[in-house]
Amino acid sequence: MSRENIKADLCIIGAGAAGLVTAAGAAMLGRKVVLFEAREMGGDCLNYGCVPSKAILAAAHAAHTVRSAAKLGVKAGEPAIDLPAVMAHVRDAIDAIEPNDSQERFEGLGVRIIREWARFTSQDTVESDSVVVKAKRFVIASGTRARIPHLTGLSDIPYLTNETIWQLDTLPRHLFILGGGPIGCELGQAFARLGAKVTILEANRLLGQFEPEHVETVRSALLADGIRIIEGWGVERFERADDAITITMPDGEAIDASHVLVAAGREPVFDTLGLEAAGVEAGVTGIRCDDRLRTANKRIYAAGDIAGKGALTHLAGWHGSVILRNLYYGVPTKQSSNPIPGCVYTSPGLAQIGLTEKRARDAQGDKVSVIAWPFHDNDRAIAEGDTAGGVKLVLGKGGKILGVHVAGARADDIGALAAVTMAKGGSVRDLTSPVLAYPTRGEAIKRAAGKHFEPVVFGPFAKAWAALLSAMH
Repeated sequence: MSRENIKADLCIIGAGAAGLVTAAGAAMLGRKVVLFEAREMGGDCLNYGCVPSKAILAAAHAAHTVRSAAKLGVKAGEPAIDLPAVMAHVRDAIDAIEPNDSQERFEGLGVRIIREWARFTSQDTVESDSVVVKAKRFVIASGTRARIPHLTGLSDIPYLTNETIWQLDTLPRHLFILGGGPIGCELGQAFARLGAKVTILEANRLLGQFEPEHVETVRSALLADGIRIIEGWGVERFERADDAITITMPDGEAIDASHVLVAAGREPVFDTLGLEAAGVEAGVTGIRCDDRLRTANKRIYAAGDIAGKGALTHLAGWHGSVILRNLYYGVPTKQSSNPIPGCVYTSPGLAQIGLTEKRARDAQGDKVSVIAWPFHDNDRAIAEGDTAGGVKLVLGKGGKILGVHVAGARADDIGALAAVTMAKGGSVRDLTSPVLAYPTRGEAIKRAAGKHFEPVVFGPFAKAWAALLSAMH
């Protein structure tokens, strides 16, 4: 069978956030764009990650609100959980968002969509079963998949991943989660609040990329939800017997589970891409590329999770913007030029942007100062009866904002205040300037920033100056 030959300005492999942002922008600029996607349009985020996980968390948090309403004087009792209805809500959320990422929309923008696997056959050519594409530039945005560790017996059991867990139609009796990162903690809390017994095993430290004191806030909530957390341990072996799975720990303890979810990190997807023919190098973290996302073959870029710069949907979208700026606007842009927030959507949640305190002190030593403001001293949190967590600012010389960290309700939205300021290169002084509505949790950031200036604003010199002005008037 002969294949169609296509010449394009830009050829993209992967229709996740990075690929779609790049494709849409290039097409709207009048470029001829070809986009390959053999699986689902929208990639991992829409179909298996961000969207379904937040949808099931919404149901789980609603159940928790019913259970805990008595503390506010509202007695509701134990909620009835209908898991098929919950999963229908998850699918409805995906279906509602899907048109934004659909083949029809992108074809309407002028993008040629090829729903096939693609591979490089030379440094400027990509082929699939039905087409051969020669292009001036390429973007590899093939993403990542769940990393399956080599553990005895794991391949012999019907384990779940973030892709397959959405197929459940009955609540797990006991969900054993391998991995205590954001995916493990979010899905662990979701299923615990929906009524399942949950155990989370983390080989290192729970949510190890976040501020330790803020992680303790989340840990307390997970424990209160009845989740067992095991840290600093591996697994000796997995065994299957009838409908049960036995997890044997190094100390000999046998844990009986009905389901196992593997959430032990991600691995890049490039094994079918023919990278050697393209002159592109890759490693365990992804495709090797510079800060402008260019690979060893300067006509080929990497974007999103596969670029090894982080695994976040909004980062992938930013990568698409970086490539468009460099290729079609003549604006040299580095992917590291914008601070990228990271969030965990448990309840309470976590948000961080910039450096942790440890990383800042390792880099700048005693030039670093830290200011915190707890939610138990925030009027909105007190009124809501939810005072867990708080805000932490990590500051450098001259009040430069090195990092902002939030733990607590609506942490993700509160962190956005800092993201705007940091993106503009602002200092801690800029966090004190806005007039914020009262009462809001966002005030905690302003209060923390104001606390940084208290020694100056209310110090000896300020008092002497106030006394002088008072005497003069």
